[in-house]
Amino acid sequence: MEAGVKLGMQSIPIATACTIYHKFFCEINLDAYDPYLVAMSSLYLAGKVEEQHLRTRDIINVSNRYFHPGSEPLELDSRFWALRDSIVQCELLVLRVLRFQVSFQHPHKYLLHYLISLKNWLNRYSWQRTPISVTAWALLRDSYHGGLCLRFRAQHIAVAVLHLALQAYGVEVPAEAEAEKPWWQVFSDDLTKPIIDNIVSDLIQIYSMDTEIP
Repeated sequence: MEAGVKLGMQSIPIATACTIYHKFFCEINLDAYDPYLVAMSSLYLAGKVEEQHLRTRDIINVSNRYFHPGSEPLELDSRFWALRDSIVQCELLVLRVLRFQVSFQHPHKYLLHYLISLKNWLNRYSWQRTPISVTAWALLRDSYHGGLCLRFRAQHIAVAVLHLALQAYGVEVPAEAEAEKPWWQVFSDDLTKPIIDNIVSDLIQIYSMDTEIP
């Protein structure tokens, strides 16, 4: 994900790259292939899928600087060309393993719609004094460090990150107590509180994993 940001990728291509990566290792044992090579190939493939094409040379150099901070760009020698060929071959492997199903529905468009609706529901002071929107987008971005994108529907993830952002700042949706159904069910009829809780729990676990890494 960090490499995608440094490559100037937009949020949707990065999300697609992460989804490709997670889906590949759901099909294949993690020990069977180099995860860093698969990650580079996922970036390369996602750029094609989302029409934000990337040069393999840029992917290699950004990835190299990520693993070796302060290093110079790789020379166009045999090592570079071997790595470039590996990325291309790995891309074909990923496509075969995923049966060429590399187009995904992401939560981003739903979250944007939900945020606009929520902004209209809340009073201006509550909206301006709390970074609900920024927090929700950050939570959505971080969710791609794990496999939530494969286990839950896009609409449900969008609602769950918004729900967690509201909880984090103690913001309540006006007139929710008098409403016929919860605000989050207005956005998605088939969504239940246990589903939201499961998504939030999985997301919090991602942050917990990060703190446990030595």
